[in-house]
Amino acid sequence: MYFRFLQALFLKQLKYILLFFTASLSISVSSQDIDLFAQFNGRYDYTAIGNTLNPNENNVSSFCSVLNASSANLNVDPSNQIIKAYLYWAGSGPGDSQVSLNSIPIIADDTYTVTYTDIFSGELIYFSCYADITNLILNEGNGTYQLSDIDINSTLLSNSGYCNNRTNFGGWSIYVIYENNSLPLNQINLYQGLEIINRNEQEKEITLTNVNVLDNQGAKIGFLAWEGDNNLNFGESLSINDNIISNPPLNLADNAFNGTNTFTNSSNFYNADLDVYDIENNINIGDTSVSIKLTTGDFGPDGIFRADLIIINNIITVLNSQLPDATIAAIDYTVNCGENNVDIDYTVSNVNSTALLPANTPIAFYVDGALVGQSQIVNDIPIGGSETNTATIVVPETSDSLILVLLSVDDDGTMASIIPEINEENNLEILEVELLVIPDIITLPSLLECNEGFETGTYNLFEALSDIEFIEEDISFYTRIEDLEDTSNEILIPTSYNNAVNPQTIYIRKENAPCYEIFQFNLNIENCPPYVPQGFSPNEDSYNDWFNIQRLYNVFIDHELKIYNRLGTLIFEGDNEKPWDGKVNRGINNHGKTVPIGTYFYILNLNDPNYLPMTGWVYVNY
Repeated sequence: MYFRFLQALFLKQLKYILLFFTASLSISVSSQDIDLFAQFNGRYDYTAIGNTLNPNENNVSSFCSVLNASSANLNVDPSNQIIKAYLYWAGSGPGDSQVSLNSIPIIADDTYTVTYTDIFSGELIYFSCYADITNLILNEGNGTYQLSDIDINSTLLSNSGYCNNRTNFGGWSIYVIYENNSLPLNQINLYQGLEIINRNEQEKEITLTNVNVLDNQGAKIGFLAWEGDNNLNFGESLSINDNIISNPPLNLADNAFNGTNTFTNSSNFYNADLDVYDIENNINIGDTSVSIKLTTGDFGPDGIFRADLIIINNIITVLNSQLPDATIAAIDYTVNCGENNVDIDYTVSNVNSTALLPANTPIAFYVDGALVGQSQIVNDIPIGGSETNTATIVVPETSDSLILVLLSVDDDGTMASIIPEINEENNLEILEVELLVIPDIITLPSLLECNEGFETGTYNLFEALSDIEFIEEDISFYTRIEDLEDTSNEILIPTSYNNAVNPQTIYIRKENAPCYEIFQFNLNIENCPPYVPQGFSPNEDSYNDWFNIQRLYNVFIDHELKIYNRLGTLIFEGDNEKPWDGKVNRGINNHGKTVPIGTYFYILNLNDPNYLPMTGWVYVNY
């Protein structure tokens, strides 16, 4: 069942799942494709600072070392509220995951690496690390930031290939995402990884997804790249959606990666690039992706092939976007014993958004890939708002007691979205639900009582539980299983209950939180031996006026009673409809007369195969 459930889940969220598991890995990898890392929707923008660790550009001097510290200044306007900050550092070699920022130790959240294979030097590795430093930036505020304690020189000394190829570099940067109510509603997408182009791989295409362009006014894209050289511009280009972009005089169309910093208008950001480009004319309203193409390598005037080695670390886009972003979270659920109905409390939010989420946005619920319930948003949910509601689903009776419920917002019941959203891949929530399954009914031994007439008897129903520990308050008795389930028509006096039919089934409900147990037993009747009194007084005083044989009438329906006087003369014959009241009904002369005081002989034939005829004497007195 679980795998069929996931199959339905993948129809809408396959890429999301893959991204999730990729982002969850915290190990160094040989390469990491540039992919969406973080998204911010609202009145946001960003700024960046950083510095190189190279004292000069590699291609204009013959040094073989990098600095172990450098500084840059951060100046965020006080009206801007800092939301997030990331530190990036990179260089030649397999990586240094521990550095210091303003003497505060920083440990990398992740390390990316790429390789370049040189015909003479073999395989050369380059790295980039990043760390979330939001709290540090919030605490330190504006001012000078110094990155230090980075070890790249030991790699350069141990492998001359870096310097021989003039790819000895180091540098760092800080990205700061901030919010300001005066900004337009933007979507900021931060993509990161580590990808390389060089003489061996002269072209690279990167597709940025999860883009939603409402208005291309003010659209911009930023790059953090490493090891680009100003004096190596052979075949170099950077294009957006097949349009070559530039930012002259800082970044020319044939030399985009040339050691520049757009934020400081600097051209001495040696072997690193921290640049921003206006792409208003390179992206269209309605676009959901951006295609980026980088090239390098060509023959120079001297006929020698040359290529710059360029390493892309991250890409950031700022686009105007006014769309909601529906997410759903399960809060709790309620189930009743033995029922397949589940009441699910959930919250729909519109947090990471740039527009309200409209009322009537549909919600669907699935179990094992099958639609089991639907609901909808009641009110418009504003940016940053949420709405909590309850929906009832009906789980298929064939389901296991432990089920997975898929909650899907912006879902018309076919796994299809109807509302354009900033992120279409975060509409799902999985809720584990345990149904309260009632245990099988336990059958107890029957209770047997004497027939008191017409197949009825008097029972103490608690006697059926003689072998079970219980508290009387937790026990209730019912004549129908449906009444037990509904807790209706309970037997009110179980200590003195008269059965309705023979045999009759009685159901016991024993409360056992969070559910209950069910027992059943039968009430059976047996014809017990009649009890014959020794006498009676037919004097019409309404007391003991007839020969009242206990457990006879309406029990032994076919019985025959004969009464004889002391002379052996038959004076009375009776049956179930004719008890003896002391009068004679046999003989001509004495018919209807009351017998005199004396002792009379009786023969009682029960006409029951379990009993022989009963005989004896009864005394009649007045």
